[in-house]
Amino acid sequence: MTIKRSDKEFLLTLYEKMVRIRKFEEKAADCFIKGKLAGNIHLCIGQEAAIVGACSALRKSDFITSTHRGHGHCIGKGAKTDKMLAELFGKKTGYCNGKGGSMHVVDVELGILGANGIVGGGIPLAAGSALASKIKGTDEVTLCFFGDGASNTGIFHETLNMSAAWKLPVVFLCENNGYAVSTSIERVTNTDCIAVRAGAYGIPGKTIDGNDVLKVYEEASKAVNYTRDGNGPTLLECRVYRHEGHYCGDPATYRPAGYLEEAMKHEPIAAYRKKLLKMGVDEAELDAIDEAIAQELHDAYNYAEASDYPERSEAITDVYFSDNERSVYS
Repeated sequence: MTIKRSDKEFLLTLYEKMVRIRKFEEKAADCFIKGKLAGNIHLCIGQEAAIVGACSALRKSDFITSTHRGHGHCIGKGAKTDKMLAELFGKKTGYCNGKGGSMHVVDVELGILGANGIVGGGIPLAAGSALASKIKGTDEVTLCFFGDGASNTGIFHETLNMSAAWKLPVVFLCENNGYAVSTSIERVTNTDCIAVRAGAYGIPGKTIDGNDVLKVYEEASKAVNYTRDGNGPTLLECRVYRHEGHYCGDPATYRPAGYLEEAMKHEPIAAYRKKLLKMGVDEAELDAIDEAIAQELHDAYNYAEASDYPERSEAITDVYFSDNERSVYS
């Protein structure tokens, strides 16, 4: 699918979405460092192009499954930053009433089937979603995000095999940032890319530069259209850089010297901004987007701060399923 470079509104929307994810992650990190968030958070700073390019290839009715590093995926699919931040704060105005937190954001109406604290946990869920769409006879596609570490789990291979055999409408997208927590992918994988594994299941596989939002959008659109047409799953591998450590505060001393310097050479937002300027976009327009998103996150923070925590009586709500509730759905 070729992008029309004249489509200025679309091109600026891609930029806006990437900046929104970056600013959200920076705000979340600031809140975490100041002790305003419980638990831990995992940031996707540096991976915005892969997220936005892929999610922009989807329809609103399509679905995604996410990972423990899922804030960006949810925002890329349409989640609002105020409700997202409120969820991280544990407030009842969040997407899961404050009970999901950073790693378990869900909004089925937006097609977000859940971030997941289990490595590879979203992979079989994506196949289940795709199977449901096939059984219902709809043309929905499920986009499954996972990392390079998850590609070495058994569930990855089992799910790709089943999805290929049943020709399920699912696009598997590996965000290969080179590290599974602190383990370099080269130490535990005997192939130079993840996408080559698609050949074992007879499905298309491709490795692309995940720092180029336009390239990701183009290849993701091809994959989504191929899958939507009933041809079965595809596997995309986006090579990206994880600017932060595994978790917020991780010093990442396991990475070689010069890693971040190399990452900055491929910084996705700066690179795309430079490309837009070369295409004739006025720098003032991009500055205005930056300022608007900064204000949005300022307002989101105030919203999260001012929101109430859930009542104690809600501690077991949505946890147990009673016979009375079952009768409602029978």
